[in-house]
Amino acid sequence: MRNASVVTEFILLGIPHTEELETMLFVLFLSFYIFTLVGNLLILLAIVSSTQLHTPMYFFLCQLSVCDIFFPSVSSPKMLFYLSGHSRAISYAGCVSQLFFYHFLGCTECFLYTVMAYDRFAAICHPLRYQVIMSHRVCATLAMGTSFFGCIHATFLSTLTFQLPYCGPNEVDYFFCDIPVMLKLACADTSALEMVGFISVGLMPLSCFFLILTSYSRIVYSILQIRSAEGQQRAFSTCSAHLTAILLFYMPVIFIYLRPTPIPWLDATVQVLNNLVTPMLNPLIYSLRNKEVKSSLRKVLHQLGFLPEKL
Repeated sequence: MRNASVVTEFILLGIPHTEELETMLFVLFLSFYIFTLVGNLLILLAIVSSTQLHTPMYFFLCQLSVCDIFFPSVSSPKMLFYLSGHSRAISYAGCVSQLFFYHFLGCTECFLYTVMAYDRFAAICHPLRYQVIMSHRVCATLAMGTSFFGCIHATFLSTLTFQLPYCGPNEVDYFFCDIPVMLKLACADTSALEMVGFISVGLMPLSCFFLILTSYSRIVYSILQIRSAEGQQRAFSTCSAHLTAILLFYMPVIFIYLRPTPIPWLDATVQVLNNLVTPMLNPLIYSLRNKEVKSSLRKVLHQLGFLPEKL
């Protein structure tokens, strides 16, 4: 086995079959990235500035917005850099960092959606005990737990990937360093590691998804027990935004990591949607049907001078 430090940098080839579209993609992805940052920062400001929104649900939404700010920032700056005509090279350490933080933030967000589902379960199925179940201490513990276990998962996957020797070709046929494309460049048999990675990356989101489905099956059952149509509609409206965000998050993950035969250009397209579009849509999903968030956003935009006082 040759020394893994032979390769000191990698070349990101970008999204397959888009060689003639760099300028258009640069403008498009830069717009997505800016809207993502601005939208999530506004959600953070709206929640922090309004005492009415200092509840467990919005506390976890704040954490989600933080993840949605950093998650696209793992791959987007470098992608925009080379789409603007600059070097496609990324250092070995930079590649390790990309893979680690991508899976750290993605896994943290996966756990966070599970915690948010549990929060809705406690609020709707056990309203009288909600304040006790979701106390400040419990919320802080759950929030720290999502990041802690996300870090462990990402450390395991990064170690698994980069303990392999990389001594030959260094062209990454993708727009950032991710496990499937990195394993193709390794100078060793990766079949066992591919299976371990497949199980690890696939098992974690599927387990979280199962827990979310369990929570929402109980929620739906509890809502159907509500006699008034108005009460049912109010309960469903509080969950619809979360369910929409969950579907947008999990569908690309399942599509990319749980298929036995990858299709590079299609995987890259879905990955871009997952990296840029979903974090951009989350602020809209959580604010459009939420009167409290919309009211707080108006106040924030007014204070920043973007809205007249009458609004």
